[in-house]
Amino acid sequence: MAFPTAVNSQITDAVTQADVQVVGVSPAMALGNLYQATAQALANAAHNATAAQQQMWITAQAATTAGVALIYGHTASGVHTMDILSSPVRGLGAEAAPPPPPSGE
Repeated sequence: MAFPTAVNSQITDAVTQADVQVVGVSPAMALGNLYQATAQALANAAHNATAAQQQMWITAQAATTAGVALIYGHTASGVHTMDILSSPVRGLGAEAAPPPPPSGE
């Protein structure tokens, strides 16, 4: 000790050693915290990607089901299907539409 004090020297040595231990362990603790934060972020990213894939799959199934229901929807004779196939596609113009079916006269 540099100068005499009223505190027992064993106590001051114990406090000093504890402070040195905290300073010595700090880099390892910081690195451990960094690893944990990185692992948590990667796990969250993987979970979000999986959830997004599931939602997109559900949306694709719903769109497919709606399309099939629309095509097969009205009659077994296929009249409604011919209406769908002969109607122009919105946004493509008249040149992209299939020709109308021949009329049965």
